[in-house]
Parts: sequence; C-alpha cells; structure tokens
Amino acid sequence: MIASNFTTTIVVDNSAKEAFNAINNVRGWWQGEVMGSTDKLNDEFDYRMEDIHFSKQKIVELVPNEKVVWLVIDSKLSFTNDKSEWTGTKIVFEISEISGKTQVRFTHMGLVPEFECFDACSNAWGQLVQKSLFSLITTGKGIKGF
Repeated sequence: MIASNFTTTIVVDNSAKEAFNAINNVRGWWQGEVMGSTDKLNDEFDYRMEDIHFSKQKIVELVPNEKVVWLVIDSKLSFTNDKSEWTGTKIVFEISEISGKTQVRFTHMGLVPEFECFDACSNAWGQLVQKSLFSLITTGKGIKGF
C-alpha cells in the first residue's frame, strides 16, 4: 500500500514573503503553547496543547519564500495507543506562485490513514491551515480556539 500523507492547500493574494513569514510565526496561528524559536534553520521548538498533545519540532529546511520543513523529533499524543505516532514525521510547507497568487501546500509526511490519530490530526491540521494560517497571512491575525 502506498502511504497517503495528509495534504491541504491554501491560495492567497499576499506575497510569498508574507506567507513565509506567517508560517514561521508559529505562535500566530498554531493553537496551544509554543516554546522556543521558530524561524531559523536548526531551531527547535516545543508545542503543547494541554495534556492532549506534545511535540518537539526541528527546522530542517528553510528556503526563504519557498519552503519550510519541520522534523518531529519527539511527540506524545495522549489519545493514541502509540503515543509517539508523530515522531520521525515531517511537516512541510511549500510556497509557490500560481496565476499571480501565492499557494501554500501543507503536507504532514508520515501522517497516514493507518495512524490512529489520522482523522483527528487531519481535521486539526485542516482547521489550522485553512482557517488560522490563512487568516494570519491575509489579515495579520490568526484564529484561536475553533
């Protein structure tokens, strides 16, 4: 079986630079608590949503205005049997211009339908990217607490 990573895409009128800057402003669009630096290559940051979700990301690729890749180096999901399902997965943001607009393609590589958290995590990512990140890019303010 071929793995089907979770992917979602948004298109905005803003520049690639504005999208890139918003992605790296993780506190501006991701729900929960973010600790650490989130905007330079090799930065590591922790994300925590109460006692439900913890993950530690390392920025392993950073191409200004084009691409951001986080490697999940540690994770603990309270609602799954395998608490570390996210560990070793990659979170990828690819920015490109399409017909005078900016497209952000989000992919959580390794978040596959076989994962226990796939439905809940895909839904959460969809909300975060489609609503909160989109809002941060287009209005300068993310959406908290869906």
